[in-house]
Amino acid sequence: MSEKEVLLSSSEEYSDEYWMRFAIEEARKAEAIGEVPIGAVVVKNNEIIGRGHNLRETTHDSTAHAEMIAIRQASEALGAWRLLDCRLYVTLEPCPMCAGAIVQCRLPAVVYGTADPKAGCAGTLMNLLQEPRFNHRTEVLSGVLQEECSSMLSEFFRRLRRR
Repeated sequence: MSEKEVLLSSSEEYSDEYWMRFAIEEARKAEAIGEVPIGAVVVKNNEIIGRGHNLRETTHDSTAHAEMIAIRQASEALGAWRLLDCRLYVTLEPCPMCAGAIVQCRLPAVVYGTADPKAGCAGTLMNLLQEPRFNHRTEVLSGVLQEECSSMLSEFFRRLRRR
């Protein structure tokens, strides 16, 4: 799917599954370069304004998570640090760092594919996105295309263990 296919009239709206497929596309880019296959997109007004995929190994940067890259790109596109009226779609539940960034940039909604039992901070280990002591809380929707997101990660780590 091209960027042109994403643009819609303001009266139309695609499903969460539709947008998650773009995050999966980003995850496949990460996988193609040997990175853990995690992808993210930020959507505003039916348009992708930020994209990212895991680049930690490639850049030797522990902050190069898919969400962080997509958030930076979206902020640049808007010329603002507040990502109001946006939605973040990510294949894996956000970690503590990404959850913190999501709260800080005031993203109103996060949609993720599969839970992260080791680092998930959108409800699995804790829920930083809806922590009542923060001044901003984010709506969370989990399990969108869960099987596809989960199997992509499982297969990646299975191949890695075989090596």
